[in-house]
Amino acid sequence: MRRHLQAALLVLTGLGLLHASLFTDLCLRYVKEGQRPLLIASGALLVLLGLAGAVLDRTAPVEDGHAHGHDHSAVPRVAWLLFLPVLSLLFYAPPALGAYTASRTHDKAVKREQYFDPLPATSPLPMTLSDFTARVQQDPEQTIRSRSIRMTGFVTPAGRGGGWYLTRIIFTCCAADSQSVKVRVYGTPAPPADTWLAVDGTWHPGGTLGTRSAPAALDVHHTARISPPINAYTDDLPLTPS
Repeated sequence: MRRHLQAALLVLTGLGLLHASLFTDLCLRYVKEGQRPLLIASGALLVLLGLAGAVLDRTAPVEDGHAHGHDHSAVPRVAWLLFLPVLSLLFYAPPALGAYTASRTHDKAVKREQYFDPLPATSPLPMTLSDFTARVQQDPEQTIRSRSIRMTGFVTPAGRGGGWYLTRIIFTCCAADSQSVKVRVYGTPAPPADTWLAVDGTWHPGGTLGTRSAPAALDVHHTARISPPINAYTDDLPLTPS
């Protein structure tokens, strides 16, 4: 791979990172929002290095008919494969994580709460999947009983037994360390996998509410399709696209 092609590869890689992190939200499929400034800085640096390399190669002094910057060394042909991930960043981004990943990742352990704040009187009450699970399995006051809850997530089929889960995938840092949190849904047939929904319902009774024997499950009263939220890989209340 000659020097001008190496420079082109650096520039294209930088443009791919800038496309994914500065001009679109594609980077949020793979990393948390807090990593975006680092990706933008990395993309800009790669573009500058590539352009600087190209300029220095063109302006290198000529001796015996050859520029000092001219590279006669051979590089393995496999190096050309580096262009494939670069082009994919620009023209074909890998799909977002969804039901396939959630069915194969470990469920995120719900944090042990020492104290639960009183629930507001809002009905239906917006709640994250993690908060709902913690209330169901840890709240000795059983404040979740008979409350109408609204949660958002995507559909993950439950497998051989049928049924489905409302799911969120959570990044600690990036897609490589993703975990999922799921709430089993009853009362309505399973929509297509990966469908994003806002779901209203009440806790599905089972076990003893406020203990680990109680299932994180919901009897659905209403569902509505929604667009994937901006913060799709957190378990926060959703931020919807403007």
